Amino acid sequence: MTQKNKPGIEVCLSPALLHLYDVKGALVVIIDIFRATSTITAALDNGAKCVIPVASVSECIALGASIPGSVTAGERDGKVIEGLQYGNSPSEYPVEFISGKTLVMTTTNGTRLLHMVTGADQIVIGSFLNLNQLCGYLASQGKNVLLACASWKDRFNLEDTLFAGAVINKLQHSFDFNCDSAKAALYLHHQSKGNYLDFLKNSSHYIRLSAYGLQDELAYCLTPDLHPVVPVLRGREIVKQ
Repeated sequence: MTQKNKPGIEVCLSPALLHLYDVKGALVVIIDIFRATSTITAALDNGAKCVIPVASVSECIALGASIPGSVTAGERDGKVIEGLQYGNSPSEYPVEFISGKTLVMTTTNGTRLLHMVTGADQIVIGSFLNLNQLCGYLASQGKNVLLACASWKDRFNLEDTLFAGAVINKLQHSFDFNCDSAKAALYLHHQSKGNYLDFLKNSSHYIRLSAYGLQDELAYCLTPDLHPVVPVLRGREIVKQ
């Protein structure tokens, strides 16, 4: 807790900076807007039994083969990985397909960061798709929060930081935030004026994924509150809170 008896909220802009933050006892929010955390949120709200995040492709394939009723999914550099069944877009997991199934997933950035966070009191998943539900949950817990951006191969990206700013915008009166990264994220959010899609159309990751024809998926990922759930890591599984 901070000196004002409010919990603190910080923003880690890249996994490469994670070692600078003390996550012990904190509630860590994993953020990978394009597209891992958006896909996890959508799949769970659409009835997935759970999501199991894994770091490697080989582990994803092996684990998927060992779990009845599972689906393997993942990407590297924005493309579906050979040997896995599905990709990393929310639209691939509608209710009629994913309900009751286990989704085993590996991605370039998001699942990697999730496995880097150790010692946290709790790990949850953040996306625009569950923005208000997530913020309500964070406010109710009374714990220090670290908003951890997956970034792009350790490089700062706009979309994850913009989401962190959206969270801080909603929670700024309930939390103390004194770190410059949190203030910068809030500034980005103010600059966007809530027009997330237009704001990000010139970002590197949007341009990169648009080259694969994923514009509709990206717009979906930037739509607030389509899936009002809070995904929480319990053991090796991410489930609905």
